[in-house]
Amino acid sequence: MSAEAARASDPALLLRSDDDGIARLTLNRPQAYNALSVALMTDLLACLDQIAEEADTRAVILDGAGKGFCAGHDLKELRARSGDRAFFQSVFQQCSKLMVRLTTLPQPVIAQVHGIATAAGCQLVASCDLAVAAESARFGTPGVNIGLFCSTPMVALSRAVPRKQAMEMLLTGDMIDAETAVRYGLANRFVPESELPEAALTLAQKVATKSPLTVKVGKEAFYRQVEYGLVEAYAYTSQVMTTNMLARDAEEGIDAFIEKRKPDWQGR
Repeated sequence: MSAEAARASDPALLLRSDDDGIARLTLNRPQAYNALSVALMTDLLACLDQIAEEADTRAVILDGAGKGFCAGHDLKELRARSGDRAFFQSVFQQCSKLMVRLTTLPQPVIAQVHGIATAAGCQLVASCDLAVAAESARFGTPGVNIGLFCSTPMVALSRAVPRKQAMEMLLTGDMIDAETAVRYGLANRFVPESELPEAALTLAQKVATKSPLTVKVGKEAFYRQVEYGLVEAYAYTSQVMTTNMLARDAEEGIDAFIEKRKPDWQGR
């Protein structure tokens, strides 16, 4: 089924609501555990591109409708195109583009995880800047169990989780619980499921109070410097801090700190 046909049969694949500078995006394929179909990835990418241009949007919460966060790729959609190498390649390239977009988005993205986050769903969590999980949530890269190694999810997972832990998840396909996900660094914290939406919102609200320019500069610098060697990372971030220091929000923030008042961010 084409992305257009899938969208016509289920037009609300992605839901969006906004509250005081925070955009909540909800994957809305509950009958399929929010599996990442071509149509859903297309809609999510388009929405993220739109948010990137929105000065009033300070943070994003990504969650899933129904019983789970995201079960990964839509395996039924993939099997329906059996043997179609070009289609498979386009799907995995599209998914990779989506994960990179989460990283390059100026605004921080917080994954709000309940139920399962498996394969590309686990990749989605690892690609978000922050993650809050329900204590009942489970995470995994179980592709090895069905003969399809989670190679693209591995990219995000191996950058969020220590090597030995990532390899155990990838080679065994075993699920880990929320407490283990926090211990591994895949999630920031876990809370009772009834408190999950409020916990994610509280974290987003805290981020949203910061200078949007400073957050944008810092997020971009974080992901760039982790790919550099030590000397190169310091050289790069020294330049970033120099430019940041010349910004109006840095001057305002320092003055507000000295004068013991709340800063008035202008985003410049």
